[in-house]
Amino acid sequence: MSQVQFIDRRTGETVTESVMGDKALRFAYETLLGRTLWPVLFGSRLVSAAMGRRYDSPRSKADIAKLAAIPGCRADEAEKPVSEYSSFNEFFTRRLKPGARPVGDGFTSPADGRLMLHLGADADAPFPLKGARRSLREVFGPHGTPEVAAGRYDVAVVRLAPVDYHRFHFPFDCETTLPPATIPGEYHSVNPIALAKRPDIYADNERQIVACDAAFGRFWMVDVGAFGVGTIVQTYEGSRHAKGDEKGYFKFGGSTVILVASAGALKFDADIVANSAKGLETRVLCGERIATV
Repeated sequence: MSQVQFIDRRTGETVTESVMGDKALRFAYETLLGRTLWPVLFGSRLVSAAMGRRYDSPRSKADIAKLAAIPGCRADEAEKPVSEYSSFNEFFTRRLKPGARPVGDGFTSPADGRLMLHLGADADAPFPLKGARRSLREVFGPHGTPEVAAGRYDVAVVRLAPVDYHRFHFPFDCETTLPPATIPGEYHSVNPIALAKRPDIYADNERQIVACDAAFGRFWMVDVGAFGVGTIVQTYEGSRHAKGDEKGYFKFGGSTVILVASAGALKFDADIVANSAKGLETRVLCGERIATV
């Protein structure tokens, strides 16, 4: 497989992604033996939960330095010095220093990550992002109908890598009237190495979905679990949320936040639209504008 590349929005440069666990991922997804182990590795919460317990343990503290050394981790933005974190997961789910992610105008990114758009997706046609074979309705499962009815939707997929800040936030002032709907599923990695071999991950992995009502209409946030993510933690309370308010966090493992809105309700920024048309993700930061209303 060719190297994974994305566009750094701040510089406009094409960047080659540093993949944590590259050799293990390639074994799991690019070898016959690895693929035969999928039911054991990805078909049960047990492996991911075991990894979660390991990374919650003080014994995992030595692994923090390995993650902090990977380009793009930005450990200096953490609210505490690296030496003060008592476990790997405490550092992985770290909060940032005040002001590290200022909230911009318009509709903002819910997380740090690599953003890919698909505009005008049919709810019942195969989901086109990364070649997935499942429909948007299947991503939502039984909890998405009849809300996700016949029609077209704009979809923004924000893929988090292990080096990223792993808390996610509301992208716009909104109200949530129902708790997140949890759809059980598998625990595949969301790394591009995995997506190339199992492109329907976003419809098969465990996910939590919440409907958000905003001034421009309803949008949905789909939080997708992944290998090593023993838990998706929702931290928000109440029903009214300001843009930039924390919504939750992922424990260890790269994960994804999918935003879905009726087609045309948002006007996504031109650079992100252009990059997505070329099949390239755009590196965005939590709180920065990605669309206007």
